[in-house]
Amino acid sequence: METYTSARISKELVVPIQKIKYVLYARKSTESEERQVLSIDSQVKEMLELAERESLDVVEIRRESHSAKESGQRPVYKEILEDVRRGRFNGILTWAPDRLSRNAGDLGSIVDLMDQKLLMEIRTYGQHFKNSPNEKFLLMILCSQAKLENDNKSVNVKRGLRTRAEMGLRPGVAPTGYLNEKRTDRKCEVIVDQERAPTIKKMFEKVAYEHWSGRKLYNWLKFDLNFRTAYGKKHLSLGNLYKILDNPFYYGVFEYPKNSGNWYTGKHEPLITKELFDLVQKQVKSNVLRIENKEFAFTKMMTCGLCGSGISADEKFKKLKNGGVARYVYYGCTKARGVDCKCGYTEEKEILKQFNELIEKIDLNEIEIKEKIKADVERFSKLQKFLLGTKEKIDIPNIDVRGYARYILREGSDTEKRELLNCLKSKICLANKKISLKF
Repeated sequence: METYTSARISKELVVPIQKIKYVLYARKSTESEERQVLSIDSQVKEMLELAERESLDVVEIRRESHSAKESGQRPVYKEILEDVRRGRFNGILTWAPDRLSRNAGDLGSIVDLMDQKLLMEIRTYGQHFKNSPNEKFLLMILCSQAKLENDNKSVNVKRGLRTRAEMGLRPGVAPTGYLNEKRTDRKCEVIVDQERAPTIKKMFEKVAYEHWSGRKLYNWLKFDLNFRTAYGKKHLSLGNLYKILDNPFYYGVFEYPKNSGNWYTGKHEPLITKELFDLVQKQVKSNVLRIENKEFAFTKMMTCGLCGSGISADEKFKKLKNGGVARYVYYGCTKARGVDCKCGYTEEKEILKQFNELIEKIDLNEIEIKEKIKADVERFSKLQKFLLGTKEKIDIPNIDVRGYARYILREGSDTEKRELLNCLKSKICLANKKISLKF
C-alpha cells in the first residue's frame, strides 16, 4: 500500500490560483428613476478605494451612460464582454449588480462567461460573486429583482398617466401655443402661452375664413412674423404646421395614448371653438383633394434656377365673348428657399415652345424613352396587321424620334409629357421665364 507524506499531499492538492484582472465598469442611467444614484465619478472614486484596500488589480476603467433595461443597447458594455472573451479581463468591478444588467439578455451573457470560466469574479461595493452555483444564483436573483422593479415602475407610470388623462391633463410636452406648468403640485397642467397663442388662433382663422394654403401660412409665420416655438426656438416646419391644424387639443379635447381611441376633455383653456376647427379640417381636406386630383404636366419636373426651390403650377380661367372659357396654366417658384425670389410666372404655352426648341438640341442618347417609342410602333404595327389584314411593315429605324417627342409635348397627355421629360438625364431649370438644362 502506497504511503503519502504531508509534503507530497500538499504539493498534489494545491491548485494554482489564477490572478484576476479587473475592469472597472461605471454606468449612470439617463432615466428619471435613477437620477438620485451616485454619479459616474463617484462610483469610480469609491470602487478605486475599494480596490486599493483589497489589493485588486484594476487594469482599465470604462464609463457609460446608457440604460440597462434593454439588451444589446450599451456599446461599452458589449466591448467589455468581448474583451473578457479574448482574455483581456477576467473580473468585473462595479458599484452594484444592477449596473451590469436589468434585463434577461445581458444577465445571460454574464452567466455564460462565468460558466465558461472566462469570467472569474464580479465585485460590487458590498458583495462579490464567484463562479460557484450559489453565488451565480444570487447574482441572477439580484439582477432579476432590478428587472422586476423596472417592470413595476413601467406599469405604475402608465397607470398614473391614465389617471391624469382622466383628470383632463394631457401627459407630455405642451403643444405650441401652450406652456407646461413648472410647479410640481401642478404636474401635467398647461397654461396658455400669451406670446404665441394669438398667432396660433390666427392660423386657424386664416385657413378657415381666408382659405390660406399651408405654404402661404408657412411663409407668413417664417418671413413676416419670424414665429418660433417656445421649446427649441425653431421655426415651424410645414409638416408641424399641418399637425397643429389637425390637433383637437386646441378646442379642448385630446386622445391618449395616440391612436388608442380614448378621448378626454381637457382641463386646459381652449384657443379655438369646435366649429372653427371643423372649418379648418374641411378647408385642408378640400385643398388636398384639389391638389391631388389636378394634374399639371410639368410640376415636380423643374426647379427654380435662381433659388433652387421647386416649381408649382396654378390655373386661371377667362370668360370669352362667345360664352366659352379659356384656361391658362402658369408655372412659378414656390419660394420655399427664398420668399423674395424673382423667378416670376411663365405660361405653359411658352414652356412648351421652349421644350420644343430644346428637343432639337438634346442628344437623342439622353432620351431613354427611345426604346419605348419603338415598342409602341411595333405594337401599332401588329394591331394594324390584325385589324386591317395589311402586311405593310413600318421601318422602325427610320422613325423620327424628335418628331415623336414634339408630338408628345404638343398633343400627348400630361402623363405622356411627364414620362418623356423624366427620361432626360439633365436637370430642368426655370428662371426668368427661360427653360434650361443643367448637366
